[in-house]
Amino acid sequence: MNEETREKLKGVSVATLATALFKRGLRNQVIQGVHPLGWTGENMVGPAFTLRYIPAREDRNTLAEFRNPGHPQRVAIETCPPGSVMVMDSRKNPVSASAGDILITRLMKRGGAGVVTDGGFRDAATIAELDIPAYHARPSSPTNLTTNEAIAINEPIGCGDAPVFPGDIIVGDADCVIVIPAEIAEEIAEEAVEMTAYEDFVVEQVKAGEPIIGLYPRVNEEKYLPLFEEWRKANNR
Repeated sequence: MNEETREKLKGVSVATLATALFKRGLRNQVIQGVHPLGWTGENMVGPAFTLRYIPAREDRNTLAEFRNPGHPQRVAIETCPPGSVMVMDSRKNPVSASAGDILITRLMKRGGAGVVTDGGFRDAATIAELDIPAYHARPSSPTNLTTNEAIAINEPIGCGDAPVFPGDIIVGDADCVIVIPAEIAEEIAEEAVEMTAYEDFVVEQVKAGEPIIGLYPRVNEEKYLPLFEEWRKANNR
């Protein structure tokens, strides 16, 4: 993805991005029910590379499947492009693990920008210490074969009720994860940077005792626009 866009998205919140997308009529882009493991203070940003699970069928999902070099879960880990975020459709089912620390470590070593599942990870405490952003619903120890079968790589999926198409831009912060359609990622990033600057100004004003009405949203342009422009110059924003 465009590196300038990536850097812009690293400095804005999912909440701000959700508002920018809402303005364009996109209301269901946040991946619901997922939370960060080991938040380090920097946003996860990258294009989506997807893996889809379906309900497991007992005759197809024994431990012997992991000996198959073409097993989709393993292949996805070994083919996710560097700089991409691996997004797993685990049917919002954290009963069994979407992956564990060994696979996520391999994804990290291959340059993955992050990993998201609407299910759970096993070895969650270890994954939280890895140098790769990871988001899940909750820890889950049983192997994924218990309830899930990895079936398809890099096709459209649903993750936490959000539609995810390969190449969509995934952003995760300390709260949650959002999906930005690839074709509007640059304009959303630019708008979000501007929104963030104004919101930071607003926070300072509110802490100084300023009332919200007219300030946020900026209805009173005559009063607050000059103050904001002065603040931007003083803060190099």
